Amino acid sequence: MMIDQHCHSVVAGEVDDDAFAALLTESDRPPAPGTTPWDSALGLAVRRWCPPALGLPAHAGPADYLARRRELGAAAATRTLLRAAGLTTLLVDTGLTEAAGHPLLPLADLGSAAGAATGEVVRLEWVAEQAARGAVSAAGWLATVGDALRSAAGRAVAVKSVLAYRYGLAVPPEPPTDAEVLRAAGEWLRGPRTRLADPVLERHLLWSALDLGLPIQLHTGFGDPDLRLGQADPALLVDFVRAAEPSGVPIVLLHCYPYHRQAAWLAQAFPQVYVDVGLTLSYTGPRAAAVLGEVLELAPFGKVLFSTDAYGLPELYLVGAAQYRHALAALLGEWQRDGACTAADAERITGLVSAGNARRLYGC
Repeated sequence: MMIDQHCHSVVAGEVDDDAFAALLTESDRPPAPGTTPWDSALGLAVRRWCPPALGLPAHAGPADYLARRRELGAAAATRTLLRAAGLTTLLVDTGLTEAAGHPLLPLADLGSAAGAATGEVVRLEWVAEQAARGAVSAAGWLATVGDALRSAAGRAVAVKSVLAYRYGLAVPPEPPTDAEVLRAAGEWLRGPRTRLADPVLERHLLWSALDLGLPIQLHTGFGDPDLRLGQADPALLVDFVRAAEPSGVPIVLLHCYPYHRQAAWLAQAFPQVYVDVGLTLSYTGPRAAAVLGEVLELAPFGKVLFSTDAYGLPELYLVGAAQYRHALAALLGEWQRDGACTAADAERITGLVSAGNARRLYGC
């Protein structure tokens, strides 16, 4: 059993070769001259794990792989790759609706294609931005956001914030005042009402999420060029984590690399903090076992969660799951050979990280 505790949907139809390659990198810029995004650890991982699922030898070249994918058709390739990942439950961030200019599968269709149960992770910023469309006043917008979040809490398993992109993770240890929130909301609504990035409103959303009682997932660590990496270090959250501790609301640190050791410390130090290395294990390729080992040096085994953070391409589900299985098996095999744990210990750790911790945390 494997529960993917944080992922996104995949493109519904065919994508051309350039759009496919663009989804193999976190960058939204063109690659260096003479190279492609296939020239990366993730590109190697896709060529390792995905061609055999489509009837090709491992490490088939990109041109042969993409030709085979087109031969099968988008729907068949998507279904085959998703099912090859062997995931039982997908907890899907629904705050993104397209990738590389293509629409993503609706949640129910994604679950059907994968043969997996699904749960929704509601993105706080998406709720706030949708509420702004019909808002005529700051007070009205805040009321709409509050109602929408409470409604979402009735159907979602968790909420998520991309605060790291919009403001950074150095969150003050207290919520903004009502006056500060109303003033910031008024200023934002008088603008173009595009992406919400006001630090006061981001803090308001985060503290509002604590009141919902659902686990809060937070992007940390690397991402696209919109991010200031130094502001995405999870160690910057320590003041907020201390302030939020009495609520008992779980805080789940996503991705974390290259700050995965800081995230592991937070998971050990604070009872409500959990950590995953989704996305990281896919992007670090043959170094995945070493990175996972660095997380498990310090993070309690009951606080680490498996995820893929797959987005856009079904290949990223298969790569995320395969890299995780391979890395964890290699790591725990090494521990057993060294006498650090028994086979029973390894089996228990695998069960906790693969599904047990997520099942306990999200009730899925």
